[in-house]
Amino acid sequence: MIISNKPSKTKESDSSDKLKKISKNIRNRRSIYANEFVKKELPKNLLNEILTNATWAPNHKMTEPWRFIVFKGKYLKEYGEFMAHYYKDFYSDLSPEAQKEKLNYLRDYPLNAACLIGIVMVRNTKIDLPEWEEIAAVSSAVQNIALTCTAHKVGSYWSTKGVAIDYVAEFGLAENEKSLGLLYLGYYPESLKSSKKKRTPLSKKVIYLE
Repeated sequence: MIISNKPSKTKESDSSDKLKKISKNIRNRRSIYANEFVKKELPKNLLNEILTNATWAPNHKMTEPWRFIVFKGKYLKEYGEFMAHYYKDFYSDLSPEAQKEKLNYLRDYPLNAACLIGIVMVRNTKIDLPEWEEIAAVSSAVQNIALTCTAHKVGSYWSTKGVAIDYVAEFGLAENEKSLGLLYLGYYPESLKSSKKKRTPLSKKVIYLE
């Protein structure tokens, strides 16, 4: 009996197909904003799958430096009001009509999201790691969320504006925790066209030293 260690064509084909799907998912990921969402509930099992994938992000010494706060229902309206109050002085030079329009836009902006996810970095108090490593790990977790959303045709984008950071900070963060903003999740119409973005050629970003 001859046992071959050579990979079969079927296995090679399966591997190639998986790689193509992964590459397509990565390259099709886009930020889709809340004003493009359509109101639709995100199934809880899918949301849990998305968040579970987030927790499989790489992290140094297995500190798992992330925590997530899921905002749904009345909290979408609450955040809209929070934004309107936050930016009220910013629009103070506008006419009353223009100011009202801007603030109403902010109030309504989160309402079509399926949910908002507060992103919290949790510093490990027993293992001394540079903060940038923990932020990098949380960022990887957010990327896992975005890629899982893309695979399920769910829109997402990460808001790191001061208003998003400050809102999450309102929810009882410990001394070793830091708000890193809000991730918007929501469905979008099938007719929405993906933005045609390009990337700088690899030759301008990579050097090989051999």
